[in-house]
Amino acid sequence: MKNINILILILAPLLSFSQKITVSEPIILRSDIAYELIGDLGGNTLVFRDKGTSFEVVAFNQQMKEAWSKDIELDERQPKVIGVVTGKTDFTIVYQFRQKSHTILKAHKYGPGANLIDSVSLADLGYLFYNPGFEFVRSEDRSKGLVYFLEKQELIKAYSIDLNNLHLKWQAILQPEEFSYYQNFREMLVDNDGNMTLVLEKNNFRSKREEHYFEIHTYYGLSSKLVRYDIPMPDKLTYDAYFTYDHLNDRLIAAGLYSDKNLGRADGYFYLNVPPQNPDEYKLTLTAFDEDFISALLGKESDKTKGLAEASIKEVVLRLDGGVLLIGERNRTYERRAAGVNRTFYDVSGRFAVDYYYDEVFVISIHPTGETHWKTVLHKKQYSQDDDGMYSSYFLFKTPSNLRFIFNDEIKYENTVSEYVLKGNGESERNSLLSTENLKLRLRFRDAVQVNASELIIPSERRNRLRLVKLVYN
Repeated sequence: MKNINILILILAPLLSFSQKITVSEPIILRSDIAYELIGDLGGNTLVFRDKGTSFEVVAFNQQMKEAWSKDIELDERQPKVIGVVTGKTDFTIVYQFRQKSHTILKAHKYGPGANLIDSVSLADLGYLFYNPGFEFVRSEDRSKGLVYFLEKQELIKAYSIDLNNLHLKWQAILQPEEFSYYQNFREMLVDNDGNMTLVLEKNNFRSKREEHYFEIHTYYGLSSKLVRYDIPMPDKLTYDAYFTYDHLNDRLIAAGLYSDKNLGRADGYFYLNVPPQNPDEYKLTLTAFDEDFISALLGKESDKTKGLAEASIKEVVLRLDGGVLLIGERNRTYERRAAGVNRTFYDVSGRFAVDYYYDEVFVISIHPTGETHWKTVLHKKQYSQDDDGMYSSYFLFKTPSNLRFIFNDEIKYENTVSEYVLKGNGESERNSLLSTENLKLRLRFRDAVQVNASELIIPSERRNRLRLVKLVYN
């Protein structure tokens, strides 16, 4: 890799003395398909680069100077990376490749120096006349991984991987009745024991809202036991939902937004708590939005509309007592014909401009009983065009005492980075962290990695140059 002189920037004095900012030298992204932050291992910050036909790991030291780079050797025949998982002292790459016309699942484990520790062929999928669209999910503690794909539009093939000991725990085929992936699929989870939970939603349209329900399939790999149960959502439609597993309280948890009749807007929020061993004892509560909350969230727009439109659930943060923080964001995408395009003739190039809006974040704290604890709105306005919204939204930095929502104030080259510090009682304060003026940075907070309770690594991508920005709270 080309060596480039670097200027280490201590930016905290520009706006605040409570953070230290260090910027790395650039990586030139020429033919890279993707990159991923592995995180901090062995005192270095590692970045995995997927160049399509070759792979590389680049390491930066504590001063964010490039320490070394190393090529990663995967199998020769059409290797494609499915997932990268960082452990406490190593990282694992799960990938597919072709061998004698067969599709093979394989995993490599590497140490902090990107030295190969272990290599295991996980499964031979045989001859496939199509390229399976593999999906990959990780368990909460990152000890298990689940690879799955859809076959014949009606069944799901899944493979559970023990990432610590690097072996295949089990493989299974699920074929739910009257299953349409694109209409029914909601979420796939893998718990810390490697068990799989598939969440489907049925009858989620207005004419059948009385019969709307979640259909849940949990596969216990060690016993090969499949448990299936339904959670009714009577007279409501699911606008958006987020499922997760609460290992501390041994519960399947969901929270989201519901609609009374019109899926074009949400009329309230719900909380679902299911004990997997006794699913009939589930707790479901639905709470309609109150006018004060909608007014705080929409401002003047609340006078023109009822409910909440153009919003999505970003994540659910588990509370120690079994309750949750439901976190949502107002976001929308508009596609329009680019200015200056002749509208008289059919345009085969399909030149459209796409506008991305990422606005207010809302947080709702819910007790394990389903009662609302508090609600708050964190105001921001972000607009960009033709960038897939990669610089918008926020990163959620978690500490035992508070949550920090870190984001770009505006999506442009000269920008201020701000944060909301949210306390356990719902109170928040907004701070300015740094300015990117004259720094040639465009920060992608959605792809950042939290290293510990005080340190964050954020990728910056601008004009095919990748820099890493280390933010440390003092």
